Amino acid sequence: MKLAEALQERADVKRLIARLNTRLAANAVAQEGEAPAEDPSELLKQLDGCLARMETLMAKINLVNSATVVGGRTLTEMIARRDCLRERISAYQKLIDAASQSVQRMGRAEIRIVRTVDVRALQKQVDALCAEQRRLDNEIQQANWATVIDL
Repeated sequence: MKLAEALQERADVKRLIARLNTRLAANAVAQEGEAPAEDPSELLKQLDGCLARMETLMAKINLVNSATVVGGRTLTEMIARRDCLRERISAYQKLIDAASQSVQRMGRAEIRIVRTVDVRALQKQVDALCAEQRRLDNEIQQANWATVIDL
């Protein structure tokens, strides 16, 4: 199995776990004398099986990510860099959005609001960070489809 396939399965199992949690909550109580729409004990068995599969997938994926080297860096390092780039881009974009808002003054006596950051320079940084993130994400995806994982 390719690493990318294991990642897809992990995402599917994660969604199934969320659905099972919702179904469990919906069937946790029933009107006296009525049966729940689904048997909670059966749902718990399914949940336990999904969680066991998730545990296996997570452990194997993490081991493979830390052992797979691409361009002198492990996949774990590349993923950490990509995730931090996303956070940095988000923070910079929020700053740009806040600094780009115009403030209306009614008269000369009101306090003047000025920008404290160079929006144009920040936007250039964001554009460069986005380009790096896309390149890195492509490298990660390429490695995910080239790397074999033993499940």
